[in-house]
Amino acid sequence: MTNPDVSEQEAVARYRAELRTVGRSQRLAGFVLVVLGAIAVWTATYAGAAAPTVQWAGYAALAIGWALMLAAIFLRTRYHRRRLREGL
Repeated sequence: MTNPDVSEQEAVARYRAELRTVGRSQRLAGFVLVVLGAIAVWTATYAGAAAPTVQWAGYAALAIGWALMLAAIFLRTRYHRRRLREGL
């Protein structure tokens, strides 16, 4: 890895595209879990006798989804700091 070149707009665009790929699978999985968890919590009232189980599963999906999204943010920030530190 080399220090990102920020002197040209094309280089900045390439570096941003590179940063978007870091932690992408974690972000997408987290987003899907958050959406599914929100749907499960919202529709738990219609689940009848299984409502508490559906609601707890929804809360678990929300918690795991947010944890994955935060982990992806952490990975991207760490990658960016490493890239910038190489030039020093």
